[in-house]
Amino acid sequence: MTDSEDVRRIALSLPETAEKLAWGMPTFRVAGKMFVTIPDDETSFAVRCPMIERQELIAAEPAKFWVPAHEASSNWVRVRLAALDDQQELRDIVVDSWRQAAPPQLLEDSSAPA
Repeated sequence: MTDSEDVRRIALSLPETAEKLAWGMPTFRVAGKMFVTIPDDETSFAVRCPMIERQELIAAEPAKFWVPAHEASSNWVRVRLAALDDQQELRDIVVDSWRQAAPPQLLEDSSAPA
């Protein structure tokens, strides 16, 4: 089963990522832009997600993805750690969020994750 330490490990393995405490929780940023947060209960994490995709994710897998009321107007989605299939799915979700926040020149770098 995946846990918040797996989220931290994967996030920090991505180029130019830094961890910063904000709102009392760990956040992970690339070039100063946040791409992952781990809320204090550590049973889920939040990632960037365009609203149109977010609605589709939640409709397709409501046991895995959801949005708290206070984040309804943002481009973020929560992911339940216990609902993930495996480490690869976790990595794919974190990398996708990183790619949304990373600057274009970093994405063009050959070492950027696919």
